Amino acid sequence: MARGKVRTESHHKRVRAVLGGEVVVDHTHPLLVWEVPYFPTYYFPRGAFAPGVLAETDETRRSPSRGEATILDVTAGGSTAPGGAYAYATSPIPELEGKVALVWRAMDHWFEEDEEVYVHARDPYTRIDILQSSRRVRVEIDGMIVAESGAPRILHESGLPPRYYLPKTDVRLDLLVPTSTVTACPYKGTARYWSVKANGTMSDDVVWGYDSPLPESAAIAGYVSFYNERVDIFVDGELQERPVTKF
Repeated sequence: MARGKVRTESHHKRVRAVLGGEVVVDHTHPLLVWEVPYFPTYYFPRGAFAPGVLAETDETRRSPSRGEATILDVTAGGSTAPGGAYAYATSPIPELEGKVALVWRAMDHWFEEDEEVYVHARDPYTRIDILQSSRRVRVEIDGMIVAESGAPRILHESGLPPRYYLPKTDVRLDLLVPTSTVTACPYKGTARYWSVKANGTMSDDVVWGYDSPLPESAAIAGYVSFYNERVDIFVDGELQERPVTKF
């Protein structure tokens, strides 16, 4: 349900968090809370944690929508994550009362059932479809063709524009400059980036690719994509409108 700007929903997957090699929490009905619009956070009943795992601190933090939370340290397996959790004793959102949220990056590992989850909790309403296509895709930067392919793989992800993944053999690799940028996605895996030098101008981090994507996105392994927001993409000769996104 949604209260104000915060949406909550019961989850029906077994979720585990691990710290120091020990399971911090293992629960089959966590609460999903959309603290930010793009993805949810897991909340667990306080009773799901073993005694001694959570320790209250004197610190608090306030959310306009959720109220004032107490910051907790988390200890397991000889490791302590300072400020690794937070809890609302009272909240304008009653579903949060008596529940604890773990800071994602404070834990060593997260699992849904027996599959590891990376970066953040997965949104059950986000779907990825990767479709092989014979449409002709051309990428231009400052009027220079930097890629052209008749065998793209088009990735459709909820809430984002289509991403055209192209074989590297159809890309002007001589124009690509590797960068140190790395990003991660819970649905696709870890991506590396390239800038493009076209007509003497460097376009930073406009190309990315997944060398070893997660199994559900294996179809884009070794392919690369360009930010629709920052380059000119033609599909079957038609220039695509540049979308406006958080990227």
